[in-house]
Amino acid sequence: MDVTIEDNAPAARFEAYEGDDLVGFATYTRKAGVVVYQHTEVEPEYRRQGIGGALVRAALDDARQRGLRVRALCPFVSSWMDRHPEYRDLGAQEE
Repeated sequence: MDVTIEDNAPAARFEAYEGDDLVGFATYTRKAGVVVYQHTEVEPEYRRQGIGGALVRAALDDARQRGLRVRALCPFVSSWMDRHPEYRDLGAQEE
């Protein structure tokens, strides 16, 4: 499967495409040095194929490049970060 991940900044979400088909997305809000990931969703027929992980990895790589801390309200993003210790340093402290 050839999936492309894009940051759709006007919609405030990372989007996963297979060809021209939108197959998943991860919503975010950026503010004051922190990016908050609220929700990740993958179309049912595309689940369990690594698309959610690809979305999260792209989103977290983007946060690192921008120098942003991460607050994961989305349970999928939170659990993904727990399983990938190389991204744990991005976690923002609770206010």
